[in-house]
Amino acid sequence: MTTLTRRLLIGGIATAPLARPAIIRAQSTSKPVKLGLLSDMSGPYRDVGGPGNRLAVELAVQDFGGSVLDRPIEVMQADDQNKPDVSSSLAREWIDAQGVDVLMDGAASSAGLAVQQVCREKKRIYLITGPATSEMTGKQCSPYGIHFNYDTYALAHGTGDAVTKAGGKSWYFITADYAFGYALEKDTMAAVKAAGGQVLGAVRAPLGTADFSSYLVQAQASGAKVIGLANAGTDLQNCVKQASEFGLTQSGVKLATLLMQISDVASLGQKVCTGLNYTDSFYWDMSDKTRAWSKRWSDKMGGMVPGLLHAGNYCAANHWLKCVKAAGTTDADAVVAKMKATPINDFYNTDVKIREDGRVMHVMYLWQVKPPSESKSKYDYCNLVATIKPEDAWRPLNEGGCPLVKA
Repeated sequence: MTTLTRRLLIGGIATAPLARPAIIRAQSTSKPVKLGLLSDMSGPYRDVGGPGNRLAVELAVQDFGGSVLDRPIEVMQADDQNKPDVSSSLAREWIDAQGVDVLMDGAASSAGLAVQQVCREKKRIYLITGPATSEMTGKQCSPYGIHFNYDTYALAHGTGDAVTKAGGKSWYFITADYAFGYALEKDTMAAVKAAGGQVLGAVRAPLGTADFSSYLVQAQASGAKVIGLANAGTDLQNCVKQASEFGLTQSGVKLATLLMQISDVASLGQKVCTGLNYTDSFYWDMSDKTRAWSKRWSDKMGGMVPGLLHAGNYCAANHWLKCVKAAGTTDADAVVAKMKATPINDFYNTDVKIREDGRVMHVMYLWQVKPPSESKSKYDYCNLVATIKPEDAWRPLNEGGCPLVKA
């Protein structure tokens, strides 16, 4: 093990919800079944994923009884720093030296694409829960990659289509300068044009940007009615906060948050976010089941409420464990076949299918942040604007370029 790998592994474990590797053991001396999360533990996506993702997987393991195939289940997590070289190095180390059975999360899309490549080579299933790029099930799809939660196509078409049709006919983009941002910008531009809008330009901002003033000035100078924010996490939060401070929204410019989550609303404040739309497949207050699960998660996370990535990690781990049990093995080919043949059912999915390209066909929802005066309780942030059927939310199977799809 290299010094870098050892440091990252120890660092990732130390910052997770538990102070040691989470091993939930049945009475067994068998080799553990290992789930490994490569996550952002210290960067812009820590709050939307990070330790909360690990806790969600631990809850799935707990609900499953702590063992599968008469073997205890171990949950591991490390910080991939959103870097492709770090994530791929960790993935290889975990598979080759530690026998990790399935990889999860991946945080930034560039890091996730690197993990996907390693898993393709090593024949390990990758439960894609952090990366958003639609390339995961497009030209860079893998027979072992299953993409949960969201992707840039669904986000772009959910929010981009709705905002354009509501009168936002001209757009300018502030885009995260890496794979996720490029994909989200590209997919949203296509959605805007298809809805009758036009794109006036775009500017790229590095991941981890703190000062967006120059980018916002360029966007405002374009004269666009809509500024599309193709970023996420603290980058998105900084952009929205600074746009409010500069008075952009008060001047009539609309912000289109293309990947916003409930943690962003909590961080920025409901008043600042009032009126913003975002597309998502999960909201904590959707049903009795989502409220019950969210309370379990919240009780262990200091009162926060879970977001899409947290729910998606539970969903992914739960479905994988069910299919390992049904297949009677952890062999990737057998389990991935069982996963695609078995509908997903959990606290927020009902009979959801997985397509041959690895796309999980969630129902998607368009949400709008309500004014604080309309909230009935803490974290009661959103109103449901529209329910988007899977066939309308996700890119058509024949348009992604995935080589696994038969012509």
